[in-house]
Amino acid sequence: MGNPRGFMTVDRRTSSERDPVERIGDWNEFHLDLPVVQLQDQGSRCMDCGVPFCHTADLMANMAAGCPVRNLIPEWNDLVYRGHWHEALERLHETNNFPEFTGRVCPAPCEGSCVLGIHEPPVTIKQIECSIVDRGWEEGWITASPPLERTGKKVAVVGSGPAGLSCAAQLNKAGHLVTVFERADRIGGLLMYGIPNMKLDKEAVVQRRVDLLAEEGITFKTGVEIGKNIPAASLMSDFDAVVLCVGSTRPNDFFAKTPGRDLDGIHFAMDFLTANTRSLLDSKHQDKKYISAKDKDVIVIGGGDTGTDCIGTSLRHGCRSLVTFEIVPQPPEERAANNPWPQWPKILRTDYGHTEAAARFDYSDVPGKTLAGDPREFSVQTVEFLGDDSGRLRGVKTIRLDWTKPQKNGPPFSVVEGSEQEWPCQMILLALGFGGPEKIIAEQLNLDCDTRTNFAAEYGQYTTNIDGVFAAGDCRRGQSLVVWAINEGREAARECDQYLMGTTSLPSVEDKEAVGVAS
Repeated sequence: MGNPRGFMTVDRRTSSERDPVERIGDWNEFHLDLPVVQLQDQGSRCMDCGVPFCHTADLMANMAAGCPVRNLIPEWNDLVYRGHWHEALERLHETNNFPEFTGRVCPAPCEGSCVLGIHEPPVTIKQIECSIVDRGWEEGWITASPPLERTGKKVAVVGSGPAGLSCAAQLNKAGHLVTVFERADRIGGLLMYGIPNMKLDKEAVVQRRVDLLAEEGITFKTGVEIGKNIPAASLMSDFDAVVLCVGSTRPNDFFAKTPGRDLDGIHFAMDFLTANTRSLLDSKHQDKKYISAKDKDVIVIGGGDTGTDCIGTSLRHGCRSLVTFEIVPQPPEERAANNPWPQWPKILRTDYGHTEAAARFDYSDVPGKTLAGDPREFSVQTVEFLGDDSGRLRGVKTIRLDWTKPQKNGPPFSVVEGSEQEWPCQMILLALGFGGPEKIIAEQLNLDCDTRTNFAAEYGQYTTNIDGVFAAGDCRRGQSLVVWAINEGREAARECDQYLMGTTSLPSVEDKEAVGVAS
C-alpha cells in the first residue's frame, strides 16, 4: 500500500448530505461528493491487511459478508490514493458492471467485513466506489464498446433489473445477440421504479447506463410481459437460450386476515413507490397519477430499505405526520456477542428517511416512544385496521411486544399487558418484503420451483429443469441485494455462454485470475 500508516493517521470521512429540511422539498439526489484530496486520504486508510475480507463474498448467519461481486477493493483504494483514477475505474469495471448503482444503493457488506472495522471505523469503500465511476462518466472514460464479432446466437433475457442488465451486458460482450424484455414502460426494473429518484437518479444515472448498453448492441423491448403479451414457450423457439431475471415481485401480506385489511388507504409499498416515480418522470407529478400522502397521517409498517424509501417519499409529498412500525426489537448500538466480525453487523442504523422525518416532525410526545427523536417504533404489532363509515382508513390498533419473555411452545415474545394503543392515520404503507416471482412463467414452462416458490436453479449453475432456460437474481434466490443480483446475472451469463458455445471467456467471481487478482 502507498501509505502503510494511513489507517493510523486519517480519520474516516463519508460524503455529506444536503440539509434534510431543504431536500424534502425536491426529488434530487441528496448525497454530496467529497473533495478529491479527501477521497485520496480515505483510500489511504485501506490497510495492508494480508487477508482482505472486504472482497470475499460469503454468507455468514444468512447475511452477506464481503462484496458479492468480489470487487478488487484494496487495489482500487490504493490506485485512488495514488491518483490513478482511470486505472481504478478499469479495476472496478472488471467485477461490477454498474458501480454507479451499487455505489448509491448498496448497504456495503464490504465495509461490514473490513479488517480495520474490527477496532476502528471501516474504510469508506462505498463512497470511493461511487466517486470512481462518477469521475469516469465526467471525464468521458466510459464509452460504448460493442463486441468485435457476433456469434449469431440469440438470447432472451426476461426482466431488466440489476440481474437482467448485468446478464445482458456480459452476454453481449461474448458476442451474442441479446434481447431484453421488460413489462414496464421503462428499462431498469427495481432500479427504475423500486428505488426513489432522490436515492438513485433515473435520467442522470440509470438511463445513462441503459443508453450505453443499447449503443453496445443490446435490444430492449418495453411493455412486453412474457406469459401475457408473448407466451413463455415461444421464447424457446425464437431464441437459442433464455435467462429469467424477473425478480421477486409478489408482495408479502402478513395482514391478509387482520380485521380492516380491505379498507381504502392501505397500500403495498411498491405500488406506492412505482406510481410515484412513474408520475415524476412522466409529468413531474402534474398528471396526479400517483398515490399521494399529502396532508395525511402516514404509518409505514416494516423496516428495511423499502420502508425508508416510503418515509422519504411521503415526506416529499407533504404528509401531516409519519411513524413506522417494526415488529422486531430495537437493534443494539454495537455488535452483539453473537454477531462477531466479519458478519454483517446487525446494529441500529439511521438511514436518510429517518433523518428527514426527525428533522420534519417532533417525536417527543409519542406515548411509549421506543427511540427518542426517531420515527421508528420497535416491538409493535398491528392487530386491527380501523375505518370510518365510508370504508376509509382512519386509524390502526396496536399492541407492544416483549421479546425478552418468549412463550413456551409459542411465539418468541409476550404481549405487554395494557399496551393497546390507537394511532390516527389515513394511509398505511406495507413494506413487508416479497414472497417470490409471479407464477405465470413457471406455469407456462412447467418450471420447477423450490419450497419458497422461487425458480429452482442451483447457485453457480443457474440451470433450470428446462434445457436452455436459466434463472438468476431474486427470482432464483429470493429477495436480496442489488449487488447479489448483479453477481447472479454475471454468473448466469457465463453459464449460458458455456451452454451455447461449449466454452466461455467470461469471468467468474470464483475465478480470481480471470478478474486480474494475483495468485
